[in-house]
Amino acid sequence: MFGKVGKQYADQIASQLESCCGKVLTSNAPQSTEQATEKLGKVTGNRRALFVGINYFGQKGELRGCINDVKNIMNFLTNNYDIDEFLVLTDDQKDPKCIPTRANILNAFRWLREGAKAGDSLIFHYSGHGGSVKDHDGDEEDGMDETLCPVDYQKAGVILDDEVHEVLCRGLPSGVRLTAIMDCCHSESILDLPHVYTVDGNLQIVETSKTEGIVTLVGAGARLLLGGDKKKAFASGMQGAKLLMKGDKGGNSAAKEKAIKTRTTEADVIQFSGCKDSQTSADAHINGQATGAMSYALITALTKNKNQDYTHLLQNMRQILKGKYTQVPCMSAGRKLVLDHPFTI
Repeated sequence: MFGKVGKQYADQIASQLESCCGKVLTSNAPQSTEQATEKLGKVTGNRRALFVGINYFGQKGELRGCINDVKNIMNFLTNNYDIDEFLVLTDDQKDPKCIPTRANILNAFRWLREGAKAGDSLIFHYSGHGGSVKDHDGDEEDGMDETLCPVDYQKAGVILDDEVHEVLCRGLPSGVRLTAIMDCCHSESILDLPHVYTVDGNLQIVETSKTEGIVTLVGAGARLLLGGDKKKAFASGMQGAKLLMKGDKGGNSAAKEKAIKTRTTEADVIQFSGCKDSQTSADAHINGQATGAMSYALITALTKNKNQDYTHLLQNMRQILKGKYTQVPCMSAGRKLVLDHPFTI
């Protein structure tokens, strides 16, 4: 209908329409977001990193790309940032201390944060299975705790998000920065951080799945009308319909208030997750290599622009996966941090 010009600029026009539509719907929604107010501290000290990748060799649900994710993320970070110390746990190693068992992962959490002081930066990347189980302490809006699955989870058990927060996040001193990159299913709140961000950098009060569904459908319709990628448009349309049918999570509930009261951190804890708590993250095959879709999106976005701020990084990760995968990457924090600064670790 709009010829070659329309087809050429279909993605850009659709993205602008989605942005405008989202702003209008959000502005008319009662208290759906609030502004972040707290300043992000500077990294002036040591950088320490923990990388965990689990392929679950020989087990039901064996994955292909998680160890590749660790290698790719570690190579990208060490080539672009000065990391003083790092520890790698993967299930292809011979040293028993470097196998990602439940005990070793929890010990690695303690190693990562040991002696951390203001100005230090901690990095945690996880690629493996994630799950969800019924919440029993009333701090989850959807009634479910999220879990990490160590290589020995069938015998030793999973690691609840409550325990991840307790061992890794709680009590970290003010001025320490912890950046978590979680490429697993059901990962939006895997660190149990109370503040979830929208793509414009505001804090989410009510999870507006219906709004996001409408926005996605508008973008899909625009791509079809302009003669853009039909496969991508139909995939976006299906994703929008699912979000629309899903409805909202529950909003300013007692669980949300409890999470803010008990899970707010003194340190600057920031998490990028591969998907929403209700979604799965893809173990994909991209450019001839098995890889997690979220890890790929993060590296691709930062390779294009290392100096983009956190909010634009989230936007670009979502755009890279949009129409190809149903998962929606998310960003959360332990405090109401203003994240309009360039991403760094």
